[in-house]
Amino acid sequence: MGPSTPEDPIVKALQEYTTCDVSDALCKLKFRNGGFLSGLTMWSPQRQDGPTKIVGPAYTVQYVPLSDPKPNHPTHYIDSVPEGAVVFVSCPPKTPNAAYGGLMSARAKASKAVGSIIDGRFRDLQEQRDLNYPIFARDVGTAPPAELLKVAAVNVPVKLQTDEQDMTINPGDYLIADMNGVVVLPRELVEAALPLMAKQVEADSKMAVEIQKGMSFTEASKRFR
Repeated sequence: MGPSTPEDPIVKALQEYTTCDVSDALCKLKFRNGGFLSGLTMWSPQRQDGPTKIVGPAYTVQYVPLSDPKPNHPTHYIDSVPEGAVVFVSCPPKTPNAAYGGLMSARAKASKAVGSIIDGRFRDLQEQRDLNYPIFARDVGTAPPAELLKVAAVNVPVKLQTDEQDMTINPGDYLIADMNGVVVLPRELVEAALPLMAKQVEADSKMAVEIQKGMSFTEASKRFR
């Protein structure tokens, strides 16, 4: 084993905030939908419960239909996951098969990835939970991907597979996920977003105290925001 990777100061800073805090800041910066990636929810280690939160740069994986002319990626994507990364697996919409399974998480965890986000279905839910490995996804399934899909590329921009939004996840963008959902924070907006998060959380904390004492939301907003 080589020397451990120094902690990313951006990851450390983002650990202090919820996905809602990140979205609030991105809304102020006029980034569409506050960076929210719709339809992706927590499945492991628990279903939409507990303190699980993952933060890290995106390592993107692009699955395409077998009919796509792009060639197969020459090596297995799971063997190149960087330490501290969030694996983001993009799967064509309306694919009934799972695009990700338990052995992938076993390898990702050994590589010190922080979690995986599957824009589609995944399988082996109990294995994922036994690994205590964070999984966010659209849904679960049973069949593996090989009869329908192939990996065309890693670390390329991928589109969120939904007709609700037009969102792109770029390699190295920061992904933050907790029980509220999944948010993408573009690298180029990090410097502007972090101070906005701190300011918003401070204001909201003060508002919460006064609202619980009986102040109206309107008055608290005027006073602290």
